[in-house]
Parts: sequence; structure tokens; C-alpha cells
Amino acid sequence: QVQLVESGGGLVQPGGSLRLSCQASGTIFSFNAVGWYRQAPGKQRELVAAFTSGGVTNYADSVKGRFTISRDNAKNTVYLQMNSLKPEDTAVYYCTARVVTTVYWGQGTQVTVSS
Repeated sequence: QVQLVESGGGLVQPGGSLRLSCQASGTIFSFNAVGWYRQAPGKQRELVAAFTSGGVTNYADSVKGRFTISRDNAKNTVYLQMNSLKPEDTAVYYCTARVVTTVYWGQGTQVTVSS
């Protein structure tokens, strides 16, 4: 069983920055995939950024050049640095991890971009 706890969400003005953190109970180095999804009101959950097996990093086109995913294996923590935030980035952000065929989700953290 893997537990994921997100933190770092909040209210920020357009153009601002936030850093989300995801603390995992397991060893993230052993996960097949770990990353971030988001879900805006009335929309489907979508991939934001993720590390996959083989060292591949994926980003949604809408966040390329603005968001950066990183990891600290020693702390079992995954980060999402979000810069140049836009109102359309407003959503609940979820940390997710896949271990073999089982997918785990955190409880989510709200990010609101508004003036």
C-alpha cells in the first residue's frame, strides 16, 4: 500500500509561482511511474507531468516551459514547480504513482490562479 500526501497548493495571482510537494510512503525510486494530474471543475482529470519507467519525463503541452517536475529519491518526494501561472491552471492537483499495475492517488491540493 502506497500513501501519497500533497502539499503546497493555494491562491496565487496570474504570473505567480507555486511549488507542490508529494510525500510518498514508499520508495519512489521503485515506482513504475510517479507524477501529477489535475482536474478543473467540469473537466476530466488530465496529466500534468510525470516520470515513467526508463527515465522518460512527460509534460502536458499546456504546461511545457512553465512547469517542472523533479524528485528527491532520498526523501521519497516528488515536486511540481509551477511558474507563470495562468487562470486556466486552476484545478485540484493530484499526485499519482503506479506500482506494477496498481495506481495510487493522493487526496489532492487546490491551486487557484486569480487576481
